[in-house]
Amino acid sequence: MLRFMPVGDSMTIGSAGEHTWRYRIWQHLRATYGGPFAVVGPRETLYDKATDTPTSYEYADPDFPHFHLAGWGEGWLHMAPLIGEAVRAHRADVLLVSLGLIDLGFYTNATQTAENVRSFVAEARAAKPSVRMVFLPVIPNVRAQTDAPFAAEVTLFNELQAKAVADLDDPRSPLLLASLPESYDINHDTYDGTHPNASGEHRIAGAFAGAMHQAWGVGGEYGDDDDDSAREDSRYRAAHSSLRRSAWR
Repeated sequence: MLRFMPVGDSMTIGSAGEHTWRYRIWQHLRATYGGPFAVVGPRETLYDKATDTPTSYEYADPDFPHFHLAGWGEGWLHMAPLIGEAVRAHRADVLLVSLGLIDLGFYTNATQTAENVRSFVAEARAAKPSVRMVFLPVIPNVRAQTDAPFAAEVTLFNELQAKAVADLDDPRSPLLLASLPESYDINHDTYDGTHPNASGEHRIAGAFAGAMHQAWGVGGEYGDDDDDSAREDSRYRAAHSSLRRSAWR
């Protein structure tokens, strides 16, 4: 049994009414992974924008394992102290990690954030020396289009994260750096310039899936066979039309 734990911020927890990329990667692994697997983690809910709390179970399709370690407004700074216990308690084998944007926006600069990446890896390995990790680079969002210093921090952090992955990679506990999601366009793949819509969810899941398939032979190539994102995107836009205030604008 291979146990996957999604770890992330608002782009990973998602909000009420969404599928989330967690659903997309589960769907992909169910179709392509040739053995038993589970999605694990200490949390289950979506973020409820109406109450500003992570208390919603209103998934677009609730029939999948909801488990994760993700939080709206939480970054490397918050997850590094939590990951050891989460890995230990839920016996995670593979961490799928998408973090960094919130850190750079509100908490730490690129260098400090990269140090928290290294702390995260150390804590995860202390809990399970054989744990594998896949890291997604930070996807520049709408703020990066108009805030040049912030955009520079995003670029620098992605370079520092890549260096950390190269430095810390170990055959006993392999680390992978996924590619930025192919052809990701914040005008097409998000509903507010930051958070993924259905198309963006597929692209993020595809980045994780591609890295695992190419490096480890886990699962298959990510395809769009089950991608009904065009129809879903219109629903996402309607659901979020009154809540298009991005924390990054």
